[in-house]
Amino acid sequence: MSSLLPMFLFALAASLSPGPVNLVGLGTGAQRGLRAGLLHVSGATCGFALLLVLCGFGLRELLAVAPWLLGGIRVAGTLWFAWMAGKLWLDAGRLSAAGAGEGSLFWQGALMQWLNPKAWIASAAGMGAFAAEGGSGRIGLFALIYFVVCYASLACWVLAGWRLRGWVEAPPRVRLLNRVLAVMLLSCAPAMWLT
Repeated sequence: MSSLLPMFLFALAASLSPGPVNLVGLGTGAQRGLRAGLLHVSGATCGFALLLVLCGFGLRELLAVAPWLLGGIRVAGTLWFAWMAGKLWLDAGRLSAAGAGEGSLFWQGALMQWLNPKAWIASAAGMGAFAAEGGSGRIGLFALIYFVVCYASLACWVLAGWRLRGWVEAPPRVRLLNRVLAVMLLSCAPAMWLT
């Protein structure tokens, strides 16, 4: 059990550091509120946990045999982030009504993780470091720790965005926030090609 703290710290560093999923959580919290933001967090956390468990059970070996798959993920992720950045940039700046289109936020959050090379690399590296030799119990323990840490970390980003909500009530401010987030989201794309 001496590896619980390193598992926790690895998960915290990977989950709390800025990245595309965190930025979308921040924007969702600011624009659509806490409930909608937490739907995004739930989807992103579940999507990542599934990816993490699958990496623990052999997906990383598949990537080793077919490294071109990671290239495909990078291309798809770059296109997805560019599409999302474009939507943010062109948004009219009106805050969404609570409940409007919230059902898709869960699935968008989950899909973002599967198209995010940072998530793939964190999954493969984490499982390689903490669960490679430990069998299914060790994989499950690491996935559980990561799930809790990931959810809490992403929820912090949503909470920060939600706290900004009062500041961004005017459409010009929402547009400014959207455009800043769009640029930040696009700036994540080159990092996908360096990892």
